[in-house]
Amino acid sequence: MSIPSDFHLHSSFSGDCDTPMDLMVRSGIAKGLQSMCFTEHNDFDFPDIPESGINSSTFLLNVDSYLYDILRMREKYADKIQILFGIEIGLQDSCLDKNTELTNAYDFDFVIASSHLCMGADPYYPSFFENHKASDGYRAYFEEMLSYVRNYKDYDVYGHLDYIARYAPADADRSFSYFDYSDLIDEILKAIISNHKGIECNTSGLRKPLNATNPSVDILKRYKELGGEIITGSLFSTSSDFPVLNIVPVSYIKKKQDVFSCFRPSEKAI
Repeated sequence: MSIPSDFHLHSSFSGDCDTPMDLMVRSGIAKGLQSMCFTEHNDFDFPDIPESGINSSTFLLNVDSYLYDILRMREKYADKIQILFGIEIGLQDSCLDKNTELTNAYDFDFVIASSHLCMGADPYYPSFFENHKASDGYRAYFEEMLSYVRNYKDYDVYGHLDYIARYAPADADRSFSYFDYSDLIDEILKAIISNHKGIECNTSGLRKPLNATNPSVDILKRYKELGGEIITGSLFSTSSDFPVLNIVPVSYIKKKQDVFSCFRPSEKAI
């Protein structure tokens, strides 16, 4: 299946990536992409994580420098690919107003809103599940997200809706299922739809032990059942995979076909 666009990309302007934008653009052209939307991280009020070297400024984006490079890439590759100027904002109660200020200050083509934290901690780090029972963590994560989607509207799509599941330990008693939290997830999806927003299908989890998209196929199907029509694709969202995606496992292709078949014929391409 040909996927012409990627709408969730990070380069060295994001705190968790060191791949230069130019390299990513050249690789995208080589893969046959028609458009690429860079969505560099900005997470206000991110906690200090001393053991990882992360601090509160790690995910603060220098938007002016980022925009300068976007304009350079647009000019350099104008006849080869469309380059779009996006951002991924991390939502917390403490910084919703700051996020609105930021997204209003620049003419972004596309804004992803994401929940990277739960109860003030990032589930990416093992300490989260060491300190919280998985089921409690999942429920708190979706409760916080429900508050955000009901009260915050300055975004286009919500990113990797079940991000927390990507990093949970593989123990059977910690496995994630949409059906265990459908009461909350359905309300989240309904709020997103009623606000005329969308979700993304982030495929990076297929290259991790989770071996699933974020959100899961069950959530994607439920989104369609509830009337959701806006979905964006994230095919190359991790920079470490980006340069080598000429080699794609067969199981990965099958997964992608399974996921994207959920959205025919009513999907809207952005």
